[in-house]
Amino acid sequence: MNAAPADFTAKEPEMEIHLAKTAGFCFGVDRAVQLTCRLLDAGEKVATLGPLIHNPQVVAGLEQRGAKVAASPAGVPPGYKVVIRSHGVPQSVYDELTALGIPWEDATCPFVAKIHAIARRAEREGVCLAVAGDAAHPEVQGIVGHTRGESFVFANLEELRAWKGPENPEKRMFAVAQTTFQATKWQECSEFLKKAYTNAEIFDTICNATWARQQEAEDLSRRCDFIVVIGGHHSSNTQKLVAVAAKHTRAVTVETASELQPEWFADVRTAGVTAGASTPSSIIEEVLNSMTEINDSMSFEEMLNASEEKRVHAGSIVKGVVTSISANEIQVDIGAKQTGFVRLSELTDDSSAKVEDLVKVGDELDLIVEKVMDQDGVIQLSRKKLASRKGMEEIAKAAESGEVVEGDVTEYNKGGVVVNVKGVKVFVPRSQATMRRDEDYTALVGKHVRLVVTECSGRKIVGSINKVTAEENKARREEFWANVEVGKTYTGVVKSLTSYGAFVDIGGVDGLCHISELSWNRIKHPSEVVSVGDTIEVYVKDIDRENHKVSLGYKKSEDNPWEQLRSSYPVGSVFHAPVVSLTKFGAFVRILPGVDGLVHISEISNDRVEKVSDVLKVGDMVDVKLLDVDFDKKRISLSMKALLKDKDEEQ
Repeated sequence: MNAAPADFTAKEPEMEIHLAKTAGFCFGVDRAVQLTCRLLDAGEKVATLGPLIHNPQVVAGLEQRGAKVAASPAGVPPGYKVVIRSHGVPQSVYDELTALGIPWEDATCPFVAKIHAIARRAEREGVCLAVAGDAAHPEVQGIVGHTRGESFVFANLEELRAWKGPENPEKRMFAVAQTTFQATKWQECSEFLKKAYTNAEIFDTICNATWARQQEAEDLSRRCDFIVVIGGHHSSNTQKLVAVAAKHTRAVTVETASELQPEWFADVRTAGVTAGASTPSSIIEEVLNSMTEINDSMSFEEMLNASEEKRVHAGSIVKGVVTSISANEIQVDIGAKQTGFVRLSELTDDSSAKVEDLVKVGDELDLIVEKVMDQDGVIQLSRKKLASRKGMEEIAKAAESGEVVEGDVTEYNKGGVVVNVKGVKVFVPRSQATMRRDEDYTALVGKHVRLVVTECSGRKIVGSINKVTAEENKARREEFWANVEVGKTYTGVVKSLTSYGAFVDIGGVDGLCHISELSWNRIKHPSEVVSVGDTIEVYVKDIDRENHKVSLGYKKSEDNPWEQLRSSYPVGSVFHAPVVSLTKFGAFVRILPGVDGLVHISEISNDRVEKVSDVLKVGDMVDVKLLDVDFDKKRISLSMKALLKDKDEEQ
């Protein structure tokens, strides 16, 4: 691959174009591409685990040469050699390749391999591994996959602050960053780690090329009216370049020159161009040439007019009047020579909906053009995608302003949950979905939630539910502490169970209901009485305002079996009850749940009993008479012999 020129200036003085010196392939990506090309040139059958790099054009070019893309080792065709891409893979992938007998070439970037070594060391030394990066990114998944010890992935400083730290507070920590992590964010996180975790060892793992790209993108954006970032729409480092540039000026991302729009440059006098690490020099050259042609061929007025023309092409927004309805689609008139169609799947996400329930003939709809097929005289339109575009604009504004938005959780995956907000999919990482690490985040599916958008760059939209929850809980906590008093009753939700009790959320505050307060009966674990997620009624037993702790009670006084005994069973009452334990001096019999009485050895039989176990065993059902109760000491005297005496007297 030839290196891109250091600087490029348009022929006409109207618009200057400046190209970043660091634009294009980084060392790791170039190494992976060159290795794959050499194997193909040598006649090898090559398969890559996932797309080799985040550039569809390069991947398509390799596929044309015979390279296959496999999702996993099991999907590699027989006789093919695997190329492990520069992102790297978890150790389990190497193990699977070996087990299947598949040969491989390792193109893992040396900078990434360095982090793998740190992860393996963390496992050996029993250290917690904290990783700054995108939990859904293959590089981060590969890093975490090289340790079987405790690990935590965070996307930003907010997620790091929300983390409660290692399970054992005394445990050491290694902190690393994804090689393409935003340098300024990593600096903030590193400063926080140094203060919050004195036993943390912080490693500088951001790739030098990544740092240089981000720095140059920021410098360009400070002196240019407009920045074009070239790279794959799904490329992490490309989206970070857009985010860096967008802080100071307008910035867009394109994969190829065909995505450039003339109206973007209508008022631009100085344009900057940079590219992600997976962008080949040939595409950079095409974009530069196209920008020059736009500048040469169109005047300022023509550029403005180009943005205002109402042409029916893919992406155009049009109004259509419904002219006919069928079971799976509708026909619309958009004032063009072609006939417009909208499929049911492009009207709504509800698969059970019927067309006639959604629209009627004569309805006017706002639509977006998906595809123009001139040969067939047909235009495919979408209502759903337009709603998504409008929603995207609102999402972008919400991300900038910090406004709280609402949506429905539609699905979950290993990394978190997906929320549909105004037709836009917002990914919420697992750490940002719930307030507790042990809370079941998958239970959010189907629920309506409130969230804030924390990142909106390209197609990557990330949100946080627990930021909103934390703010709401803060207000609820303040109200709680202002009004709480001993004896007050609350309806709460069981949030977690321990061996010693249950923690119950009673309004933004978690109170502890000790195991002894859950039941009048003797229980071994709280799960015998309550489960996580249960809604229960509790009352405040004690308050520690200084440490913000609340002790709760769950068992009710009216359910106290000793009170039931006092009110319903006078001395002389007879019980048919089980023997629950034996001692040298007698047997304990459970006359009520949670209430045991003693039948002394002398009260078992009219005959002399030498050994209790000669007469009784645990589980026997016996008839006993209540002789005496000491409610203060919780002692009960029972007799079997007294009933025998009564029976003899009756006879």
